[in-house]
Amino acid sequence: MSSVTTVLTRKPKNIAIETNPKHELHVVETKLPEPGPNDCLVHVRATGICGSDVHFWKIGAIGSSVIKHEQGLGHESAGVVIKTGPNVKSLKVGDRVALECGIPCSKPTCEHCRNGRYNACPDIIFYSSPPVPGTLRRYHVHPEAWLHRLPESISFEEGALLEPLSVALAGIDRSGLRLGDPLVICGAGPIGMVSLLAAHAAGSAPIVITDIDEHRLAKAKSLVPRLRTVQIQRDAEAKQNAEQIRQALGDVKRANERQASRFGGTVFIIGVGKDFQQIPFMHASFREIDIRFQFRYRETYPKAIMLVSEGLIDLKPLVTHRFTLEEGQAAFEAASNPDARAIKVQLLDD
Repeated sequence: MSSVTTVLTRKPKNIAIETNPKHELHVVETKLPEPGPNDCLVHVRATGICGSDVHFWKIGAIGSSVIKHEQGLGHESAGVVIKTGPNVKSLKVGDRVALECGIPCSKPTCEHCRNGRYNACPDIIFYSSPPVPGTLRRYHVHPEAWLHRLPESISFEEGALLEPLSVALAGIDRSGLRLGDPLVICGAGPIGMVSLLAAHAAGSAPIVITDIDEHRLAKAKSLVPRLRTVQIQRDAEAKQNAEQIRQALGDVKRANERQASRFGGTVFIIGVGKDFQQIPFMHASFREIDIRFQFRYRETYPKAIMLVSEGLIDLKPLVTHRFTLEEGQAAFEAASNPDARAIKVQLLDD
């Protein structure tokens, strides 16, 4: 307790990383926040840079979510509780926690909160989604109800990775992937990698992953040795890429088809993309191909913590680059530069 008192008395710099409509990136000092009655003050020890953080910085918007002012980034975080509000009962100073950053209204009149689909709450706030500041900072106030206690076996780095793992687990659940189902993962970035780990744990087989970067494919193969990889060529026709994928799956019976999805298959889309995209509509219709999406996640953190603590999913190899908060500019450069060969960039604060 005395060390906590010292921290709060000294009021060290609360460093945060922000962007703005000019696509600038700033490492700034903000006020030390004070927890409300149902909140905890968290010393954020690890935060990962998400592709959406880079997108907000570089593009300034994701769909209808537009940066109009200075905007704090980050939503993949874990840390330690250093102060609690008077009504907090389930957590205490010193508890290690992962932060779930989508905070719904939780009102009994909200249909989505009431039926458990709180990710659809129309009044949800999501840290780092404009205009709500993110958790990429040293000290952050967070509602007790959306903090998840970490066992000692899970590090702060792994705790921060529970957020992208939650995205993957939500995708696995919503897609209906079952034991022995074949799977193709398009893209060996961070979400592709955690989806690979989750699908492997779920018993999907065979699994193929594609990417244009041979180094990312090699990294994916090191995570799951039974994985089959396909390097996609930028200038190749879709038919050629589909044929490579079918061969990797061992599906030689459909050699004359133009696409990789089988009859009755599912194309499941996770992540950020262009607002409008073209799809082979009639092919999907004639082949009964389901095209499905997801919006964030719900009730995934307890499952993610269990899977990591039980050793079914190993997140540790995903962190390839580490920086301090003061090195925020360099961290974002690494996360956005393919030559850096980063999978997950994290900012750590001791």
